[in-house]
Amino acid sequence: MSKSKILIVKGTEIILLKGKQDDFISLTDIAKVKNPDEPRYVVQNWMKTRYTVDFLGFRELLYNPGFNRVEFDAFKNEAGSNAFVLTPLY
Repeated sequence: MSKSKILIVKGTEIILLKGKQDDFISLTDIAKVKNPDEPRYVVQNWMKTRYTVDFLGFRELLYNPGFNRVEFDAFKNEAGSNAFVLTPLY
């Protein structure tokens, strides 16, 4: 992957990466607009919302032929609760 573009949003650089088939945008860079010192907390809070989990499930339905919808439904029911934690892989 190579660096494709840099956007400046509210004084913060947001990196857009060009892949072979897809382009990627850094969520961490976007989160720095809200909290420059600890963007990981912004991403973590975003990832545990019911809306985000619904979006990720819908995306999997579209692009992942092996997606296990039954298992996901059980997982989705926990989203939004205080005990629910979803973190990205680094």
